[in-house]
Amino acid sequence: MSPEIFLIVSLGALLICLLMGLEIAWSVGLVALCGLVYLGQPLEQVASTVWTSTNSFTMTAMPMFIFMGCLLGNTRVNDYLFIAVDRWAGRLPGGLVISVILGNAAFSAMCGSSIAAVATFGKVAFPAMESRNYNPSYALGSIAASSVLAPVFPPSILLIIYGSWQGLDIVRLLACGIVPGLLLTILFVLVAILRVKINPKLAPTPISYTMGEKLQSLYRVAPFALLIAMVIIAIFGGYMTPTEAGALGAFLSIVLTILYKRLNFQRFQQSLLDTLKVTSFSLFIMAMASLMSHVFNATGVILLVKDVVLGLELNRYVILLGILVMYLIMGCFFDSWSMLFLTFPFVMPIMNSLGFDPFWWGIVYVLAAEQSTITPPFGLALFVLRGMVPKYPVSTIVFGALPYLAAIYLLIGVLVVFPDIVDWLPALLLN
Repeated sequence: MSPEIFLIVSLGALLICLLMGLEIAWSVGLVALCGLVYLGQPLEQVASTVWTSTNSFTMTAMPMFIFMGCLLGNTRVNDYLFIAVDRWAGRLPGGLVISVILGNAAFSAMCGSSIAAVATFGKVAFPAMESRNYNPSYALGSIAASSVLAPVFPPSILLIIYGSWQGLDIVRLLACGIVPGLLLTILFVLVAILRVKINPKLAPTPISYTMGEKLQSLYRVAPFALLIAMVIIAIFGGYMTPTEAGALGAFLSIVLTILYKRLNFQRFQQSLLDTLKVTSFSLFIMAMASLMSHVFNATGVILLVKDVVLGLELNRYVILLGILVMYLIMGCFFDSWSMLFLTFPFVMPIMNSLGFDPFWWGIVYVLAAEQSTITPPFGLALFVLRGMVPKYPVSTIVFGALPYLAAIYLLIGVLVVFPDIVDWLPALLLN
């Protein structure tokens, strides 16, 4: 069977599995297993590939940071974080929405998961918005969209997976996300303000707070600031590896929830179970995608795709645009993790051949792929919020979230034109 036919058959089989309702990891694994049988390779290759793809010390940072986010979310100690941001940003047009955006940026430094972020602020922020008569679409859409910030800022779980898989310096990669994350936060705030300026009915008159109330809120979030500072300094100061910093953050999150008197055995147990589910799910997808990559490499499919794309002799930015459009379309059906594992065996050889910096591409990929959380019909953030606020249809959330896509793609355009933005801070911190 030629590589072309094998690719078509494999993708067709994968599509059939997905349409039958089989989860992505099992679908990829089943197709890869059939590929191994077709190649006549021993099934021991499955164990070898799984072990090689997951046997990474760097990957041990992932469950630590996931646990941080789960524990802080389940105990809801980040209520204080949202309240503090609201005290200081509440006077701006669309004050609570801006508080959600800024709160997500701060929460991102403690949790690198967009789904954890949307679940957390969906519980905390929307009831407050609803009580102040914010437009439901404006409020819910902003909560869903601002969760995109979580995978950009360190400690991004998606960047840790990408960096580990590609053998990159994780500390430098995480540092690459800081400036783009700040820029995206600013763009999101501007979008929120502009929408209220265009349609004042979206949000009520902002509330002013006294300086005493503002200072009191800062006192309550001081432990958050200390936790973030210790983890960030430990990583970028070179005092700890990301795994050790993650362990420190996990321990400090336990201490923090105890100080706020929010921790009990049930919440601790639930946080451990949530961590186990997310970690197992991501590693299983990674292992099965690595197996599929092995099969495609052995059949010559990866080399075929690379040669076909590069043989078009197009400008490298035209090819980049095509890849970004591909992720925009795929994002309507797959999440960012699935797209990473499914496409990178083909995409990375192309990006490397075109001379794109893998650190820069990691940030651009996260921005391009995380829009999948808010694009219909299968955006995860949409369904998480829909489950939390069942009285509003998914369309209400979608129409509120889509305007923020303009900010995401504007930032991608800026990073394409000015790629040094990504590496400026890492060069300053790590050299």
